[in-house]
Amino acid sequence: MNQLDALRQYTTVVADTGDFKQLGAFRPQDATTNPSLILKAVQKPEYQPLLAQTVQQFRDRPLDEVMDRLLVAFGREILSLIPGRVSTEVDARLSFDTAATVARAQRLIALYQAEGLPTERVLIKIAATWEGIQAAAELERQGIHTNLTLLFSFAQAVACGQAKVQLISPFVGRIYDWYKKNAGAAWDEAARSGVNDPGVQSVTQIYQHYKRFGIATEVMGASFRNVGQIIALAGCDLLTIAPELLAQLAASDAPLTPALSAEAAQRLDLQPVSYDEAGFRYALNEDAMATEKLAEGIRAFAADALKLEKLMQAL
Repeated sequence: MNQLDALRQYTTVVADTGDFKQLGAFRPQDATTNPSLILKAVQKPEYQPLLAQTVQQFRDRPLDEVMDRLLVAFGREILSLIPGRVSTEVDARLSFDTAATVARAQRLIALYQAEGLPTERVLIKIAATWEGIQAAAELERQGIHTNLTLLFSFAQAVACGQAKVQLISPFVGRIYDWYKKNAGAAWDEAARSGVNDPGVQSVTQIYQHYKRFGIATEVMGASFRNVGQIIALAGCDLLTIAPELLAQLAASDAPLTPALSAEAAQRLDLQPVSYDEAGFRYALNEDAMATEKLAEGIRAFAADALKLEKLMQAL
């Protein structure tokens, strides 16, 4: 049995890509997209017709609506190839506007419904700012399920659990990147790998807290830099993995055993944690890595959304 099949025994495998033509090879349950992945995909010749067709059909509509229709067009194609859910992201430029995020999410769901796709097959991705988490809480009350992304800190995860969001995507690789860059020449790759990887430690802490206190929100580790990070989180509810790392797992038959277990987490001596807005903002501010990475992630997604808009305007 290869490592990918072994991983499937303990964890739901999700493909992290806008390149839906690759999905068949790996048989993921779910798939996640973001503006950067969609931008990457539409620059490939095989996806340009989908971009051109969407722009042509809705040329008379506002640009933000054409963008949403493009995201849904990709989501529709992905859902035709997987049995589970697709995650579609709200414009990152709305990350600090609760009402606008709710409205954009409602429109995305309406567009999916117009394609005949049920709401339960879509997760609306929202940046895990305070405003984003409040928007997600409101959407969940309306029966629209959410995936809170750009999640780098325990405080963000706790607030998402309180908001009863469907799923969170704590980022492993970007946390690792920050600590590695900060350490500079002092970074010891061997000593900070596997269970000692700072990104792996972050997701492990979140997973254990959720399972210990019966929080139903699903934990989906995301943003991996190497296979070792994935193996160290085997047993997590879900892991969303880029196609090149899925291929590496499929090519290896080294043994793989679960690293995380809900039963083990329930036996841990942990203290309950909760946050109001002021407490959340202070805890996030105290975490330099999470503060920097959240801001950087929003800026990068917003920049890629702008690039995508320019591509659409040029057609």
